Amino acid sequence: MYVHSTFPALNMKTAIEREEIIKAINLLLNQAYDSTLDEIIALLQQIEEEEEDLKAYDEGKEDIRINGTVSWEEVKKEINKEVA
Repeated sequence: MYVHSTFPALNMKTAIEREEIIKAINLLLNQAYDSTLDEIIALLQQIEEEEEDLKAYDEGKEDIRINGTVSWEEVKKEINKEVA
């Protein structure tokens, strides 16, 4: 699971806290209706995609910090070269 670097300490759990939370979640999951399970998996997948987007955003910001940016005119020239 990716944690956005702006909030590095956000929701950091100890191993024991994580284990207790996972046990509680498993108990509830075992009692849930199939339709509820479908909704839960969809939400977890959406969260995973959003975390991947945040990771890509952070990596992009870091790349800009290290390498600087490129002007829109330079991008258009490069695109035109690739198309030609």
